[in-house]
Amino acid sequence: MVDATAHDADKVWDVVIVGSGFAGALIANELGKARKQVLILEAGARIPTNINDYMTRFYKASAKVPESPYTPEIFDDKGLIDPATVNAGRPTVLSLGAKGKFGDWTDPKTSYLVQVGKTPFASTYDRVAGGTQHWLGTSLRFVPNDFRMRSAYGQFVDWPIGYQDLACWYDAAEAEIGVSGAVADQEYLGIKIGKDYPMQPIPQSMVDQYVDASLNGTPLTDAETGFLGMGKPVANIPVRSLPAARNSEPYRNRRACAGNTNCIPICPIQAKYDPTVSLNDALSTGFVKMMDRTVANDIVVGENGRITQINFLRYQHERGPKSEAKPGSVRAKAFVIAANAIETARLLLMSRDRKGIANSSGMVGQHLMDHPYYVSWGLVPKPIYPYRGPLITSGIGDLCDGPFRRERGAFRVDIGNEGWNFVVGGDPNISTVDFVNGLNRTGTNPSADALFGKELATKLNNIFTRQFRVGFLVEQTPEPGNKVTLHKNLTDGLGLPRPEVSYSLSDYTKKGIVASYRMKKLMFSKMGIIRENEFTNVGDDNPMRFDEVVDGETVKLNYTGAGHIMGTYRMGADKSHSVVNDMQQSWDHANLYLVGSGTFPTGATANPTLTIAALSLRTADHLIKRVL
Repeated sequence: MVDATAHDADKVWDVVIVGSGFAGALIANELGKARKQVLILEAGARIPTNINDYMTRFYKASAKVPESPYTPEIFDDKGLIDPATVNAGRPTVLSLGAKGKFGDWTDPKTSYLVQVGKTPFASTYDRVAGGTQHWLGTSLRFVPNDFRMRSAYGQFVDWPIGYQDLACWYDAAEAEIGVSGAVADQEYLGIKIGKDYPMQPIPQSMVDQYVDASLNGTPLTDAETGFLGMGKPVANIPVRSLPAARNSEPYRNRRACAGNTNCIPICPIQAKYDPTVSLNDALSTGFVKMMDRTVANDIVVGENGRITQINFLRYQHERGPKSEAKPGSVRAKAFVIAANAIETARLLLMSRDRKGIANSSGMVGQHLMDHPYYVSWGLVPKPIYPYRGPLITSGIGDLCDGPFRRERGAFRVDIGNEGWNFVVGGDPNISTVDFVNGLNRTGTNPSADALFGKELATKLNNIFTRQFRVGFLVEQTPEPGNKVTLHKNLTDGLGLPRPEVSYSLSDYTKKGIVASYRMKKLMFSKMGIIRENEFTNVGDDNPMRFDEVVDGETVKLNYTGAGHIMGTYRMGADKSHSVVNDMQQSWDHANLYLVGSGTFPTGATANPTLTIAALSLRTADHLIKRVL
């Protein structure tokens, strides 16, 4: 890694970037190729020369959650580490537990995010290259109406740009990160793709094929699909391959996917793109340098509202004493904050003696969004052989836009290839332990049989080959009350205020989850999953639970986080109703750019990463041609 040195202390850089995730790494690489002098400030530890450290930490972790391979550590010998002692903290799914139990979501001694809302904000992030090494790889474009929700459906706001403004940048992003896909599978709901994907799509799994055959064996009737509100008859529901930043063939010195079903938390052969690829490319230009373990804590405003420098604290150890952290500052012509939707808002609010900057609209921190993720699982009547191929290779996207969006949130369907690994906390291990020891944590061993030998192998083969899991990413309302602020008293190991998060689901979003539940019922009926073989479990003390009456029956519903942290410094057409313009440039400070999914005015249903990448390349082009 090319680190900044003492000789750079008084340098005026062309651009200083805070954060090295998707947006930061892509922008740094474009600027480096244009021979601009760039310094990246990264709060996390430096990237190791290979993934062996990550893999070892993952294998040894007692809880193999998405955050487990990365630093800072989540556990010590006493349990979850107190975030007040960690210099660059991070949230974990292990701190989303019920009140009074392990990982109590309201306990700031275990939860880095100080949660004060009605329900938990359930998504997490890391501190290594933005924590995006553990993303799934799904690379979907938004559909055109996602950019014009106010104009099309009278909901939320319109983006200041439309699909056509991003179309060529989507093309560029797909080439840069290496997306495998099929154009014919993606030109639905008005999406137009200018050229072929860099690689052919990852083949559909046997699970995908079974779902498609079940849904489309015979035409669907209006009675079955009327709840969708598409405004027209729905006779079939296509299961389409998903474009993914995962190699279906060797691409840019990365090997082809081997189907390990372990894309999260880490691809063991690095067939999947992650921001370290662009980050290493950027550093290799010779024009980009990086300071790791460096936490930006103040953005300094000078004359004419221009940013003059960023102050930081640089620490040595994850949990070292605060006195070890060394203060410093860096100057530049332009500054890019790419620290994710929560940490960017936190930095803006911490600056100017904690009065905040870039906030003349008063909107910094507001409109926090995710894709609340409704998940269900069961056993199909015949073997479909999950655990083959990447975690997700296909989905259902044709239902994510229509007249219904005037009344309820849209949803998109993910079809899981990983059996029950995600939903029961680690299958095949959990089911195996159940049948070896006479337990019933999965619900598949109600008689508590303890088996061994051929009988055990036969039982496990019967279960594992029939496991099915489906998830629904639901559109969320961008609300001012869903927000990030600074806690008045609680701090991290550097003495900096921790993010306080208030979060809840609107009726519009809950109606989207109810529609997802109805879609799940339709899918399970067509797939032959009877009530006795559905094992979806929502505990009474689940903090993400809510009850709804659906078709005369009270149903326990819940959500989890999709890892899609959006909003908090939205883009718009004027400074009174937004934080940045369509180039992700601050309205208040001409040389300050706030990038990433925090600029999204609305969240739609597509994973945000490809849109982050497209917007980042667009902003980099703007910086090179018009600013520097």
